[in-house]
Amino acid sequence: MAFDGIVTKAICSELEELVGARIDKIFEPDKNTILIGFYINNANYCLNICLDSSNYRINLTTHQKANPKVAPNFCMVLRKYLIGMRIKNFVTNDLERVVTIELEGFNDIDDIINYKLIVELMGKHCNILLLDETNTIIDCLRHITIKDESNNKTRNLLPHSKYNYPTTSKLNFMDTSFDEFEKIINDNLATDLPKLLSNTFNGFSKSFIQNSIKYLNLNQNNMFSTKKLYDYFKLIINNTDSLNLKFITVDNEKSKKDYFLVPLDDKSTQNTNTSTSLNLNFFIDDFYYQKESSENFKIYRDSILKLILETLKKYNTRLLHINEKLKECDNMDKYKKYGELITSNLYKIENKNSDYVEVEDYYNNFEKIRIPLNKKYLPSMNAKMYFKKYSKLKNTLEIVSIQKDETIKELSYIESIIYELENCSTIEEISEIYDEISENIIFKEKLTNIDNTKNNKNKIYLKKKLLSKNKEVTFNPNKYVIDGYTVLVRTK
Repeated sequence: MAFDGIVTKAICSELEELVGARIDKIFEPDKNTILIGFYINNANYCLNICLDSSNYRINLTTHQKANPKVAPNFCMVLRKYLIGMRIKNFVTNDLERVVTIELEGFNDIDDIINYKLIVELMGKHCNILLLDETNTIIDCLRHITIKDESNNKTRNLLPHSKYNYPTTSKLNFMDTSFDEFEKIINDNLATDLPKLLSNTFNGFSKSFIQNSIKYLNLNQNNMFSTKKLYDYFKLIINNTDSLNLKFITVDNEKSKKDYFLVPLDDKSTQNTNTSTSLNLNFFIDDFYYQKESSENFKIYRDSILKLILETLKKYNTRLLHINEKLKECDNMDKYKKYGELITSNLYKIENKNSDYVEVEDYYNNFEKIRIPLNKKYLPSMNAKMYFKKYSKLKNTLEIVSIQKDETIKELSYIESIIYELENCSTIEEISEIYDEISENIIFKEKLTNIDNTKNNKNKIYLKKKLLSKNKEVTFNPNKYVIDGYTVLVRTK
């Protein structure tokens, strides 16, 4: 299920329990993530705002992320304005994927001031904006101009610009009667139902509709099924405020793990998360943490594997060239023999340029043998050329034989690295392999080429700072589930 308007509203309904919390820490681990630490009721919490185009979300998190040594500019702006502020409210507008975090505090002369932190979760247009009391943008993470397709106007998300909430031409499901809902479906019977409803109603994702139809085991072509689906949507949306919902895990069309909202009182589901006051947030946190860990693991492993396979190909090509040279060396004794036969028979050979000579081969019962010559040179010079070629191939044989042994050893080492990489199960194990090959001269050329190439899609981003845990982040509590309750333990 995508993080659509329904999930956004349900998550924010849970977050309302934390109204009054005081912000004490703000971090920006990467260009797509803002972490806001706050304190309430003798407990520390961390709000994770992720703007990744495929994994965008807002939720509480207990998973640590490494932070850069120097905070980015937007992070510094947020710290300047928001440290010490208290959360006044979490606001969502219908099923829009826009969350407004209202903040209240005092300025230097103890006057009450108010700010708004706007979180827009809209795919590639995700953004975080800080507004003052007049809804003027103080700053935003991404300075962009977006064309609003619903009214053909543009929204300038730039500092000092007036903020305008995004609009949509889609319908509000809660304002739609069953007759209208049924008419929309009957008028578009040829259209895929999940696609039709997601394009018609605001806040509905295709995966939510697909899972609803599958969960209810409905036949899309009768009135009973339409009514049951309509009532189910009403039930889910009405319960986003009362929190009578839970997530269950399902497999989507691509056989990947997905999540799905169902009523809390449904006893027939399995693989459900334990009911707590913040269970939806923690489910989303764990689900996306596992998903991103799996994606990062695959990205890092494939990046290193690509580099190693390129190096393997290079050494296989080198071994092929070495074998070709060794094959040429098979003829070196023949060249020595030609030189000796020409030299020993010079007194019989006419001293003139010719294409070949015929002499007696005393290595083979004095049978006649034809020796090819270079017509540009005399027979004596051809003999010297044959001896020179023999000497060259002899030296080549000695050098290339050593090179072949070394190449075979290096190929064996590369294949062992590939075997280790294929059997890795964690990013830490991949990091160890990366550290090992970074110190090996075999991979030095490939690593240097990658580091010197800008905008290289195959660049390896496997850095220790991405893998190590930031021990200075103290607002991430340990989470324990005891008798159905989640206990958050703050550690020093």
